[in-house]
Amino acid sequence: MTEPTDLLELVDRLDGARVMVVGDVMLDRFLYGAVDRVSPEAPIPVLRLEREVTMLGGAGNVLRNLTAIGAKTTFISVVGDDPAGREIRQLVERESHEPGSISLMIDGERASTIKERYIATGQQLLRADRETPFAMSASTRDGLLAAAEQALEQAGALILSDYGKGVLPGDVVSHLIARAKDLGCPVVVDPKAVDYSYYRGAALVTPNKRELAQASGQPVQGDDAIVEACRAVIESAELGGVLATRSEEGMSLVIQGREACHLPARAREVYDVSGAGDTVVAVLGAALAAGIKVEAAAGLANVAAGIVVGKTGTAVAEAMEIRQAIYASRLSQAEAKFVDQELLLDQIVRWRQAGFKVGFTNGCFDLLHPGHISLLRQARAACDRLVVGLNSDASVARLKGPARPVQVETARAVVLASLEDVDRVVVFGEDTPLALIEALRPDVLVKGADYTVEEVVGAKEVQSYGGTVVLAELQPGHSTTATITRLAESN
Repeated sequence: MTEPTDLLELVDRLDGARVMVVGDVMLDRFLYGAVDRVSPEAPIPVLRLEREVTMLGGAGNVLRNLTAIGAKTTFISVVGDDPAGREIRQLVERESHEPGSISLMIDGERASTIKERYIATGQQLLRADRETPFAMSASTRDGLLAAAEQALEQAGALILSDYGKGVLPGDVVSHLIARAKDLGCPVVVDPKAVDYSYYRGAALVTPNKRELAQASGQPVQGDDAIVEACRAVIESAELGGVLATRSEEGMSLVIQGREACHLPARAREVYDVSGAGDTVVAVLGAALAAGIKVEAAAGLANVAAGIVVGKTGTAVAEAMEIRQAIYASRLSQAEAKFVDQELLLDQIVRWRQAGFKVGFTNGCFDLLHPGHISLLRQARAACDRLVVGLNSDASVARLKGPARPVQVETARAVVLASLEDVDRVVVFGEDTPLALIEALRPDVLVKGADYTVEEVVGAKEVQSYGGTVVLAELQPGHSTTATITRLAESN
């Protein structure tokens, strides 16, 4: 299997890869709110709506992921002659930067697909779907095939994003796969059909465990069973291979005539698996279009999937995030917690979307002692995720004198990040963390009880938007300065 160092070198090759996507496009609406009572009309929660987010779903989310990694995408799909269809067109146009790269057929007999998810405190309460379950009209089909035939001549890979909404009936799929094979263009399919002969001749299909079990009629518990199920559908449907996505168990790649390989799951925190399959097929298709070998392509797709399940909603993996994740995989868990402000801000957005309360405390933490541990433990108890702001070496020297710090900032950061109570460590160069606090906007600000609330830097700002300030109890008899003085005297 390709090593992380090799994968890092391959990410840049995704930029500019020419990929064609054909499939079922839809609108994903996420309606977020709070539940604080039960309906008097029935024993159901009442969701008080606070915000609504609309984005492309289905094949549209494949397009979003391809745009995020810099691929040049031709997008072909079908929408209804309705407001949702017009909204889909606007969103697709935002993701497409080349003239003539969009072919959205309008079928007046169809309703554009909408999926609405109602979410409270990071938990999905309900999903409501609006869709047309029958195939597109003959004239729409002919227009789609004509556009696809022309675009295939410039494509490095073809992705078929099948959500079973009628855009990819059997005759269209077989025609597109046959034409792509004639042109030497690999075809990657995100499958919905149970009978995989529907995708005969495709280079790769990317089922999840449930889809693989249905298609193969075999058990899928454990590595050996997964491989047997993959080989069964490869043989019966004459496929080039299968990349089976297995949630927390990672992925398994089985290619005809080769030894199977298993990729461990990359995500440290899983918030939402919505759209992860779209990310996998997008990165896989772009990698194959860029001439990357299939094993390395699967490795990149696995990294990207680990990123998007750590976000909420139908998310994408940016090229920068893929590089960072590959780099972080070479680090220890403690080193991976040590981040810059840009990455931290992105992580805090994800935490908040998942309903987590973010806490912040800060200090020099030069020689870690029991008093520090007690402060951090109390800080973590007051929130769901704790960020520690660490004074830089230059900042410590200005505050404590030229002989400090005893340990450089990198060493201090790694020691802090090794603690279970600490979720992220970020260094700031100013004498106070005010600018950092204003950027992060923590829900909880924690300092030791040797301060009053009025003396705590950032307290006024945090309280202004409804945050709270916590004064942690101090453990007497513990001081870095006193420890250093005793060491000096003993010498």
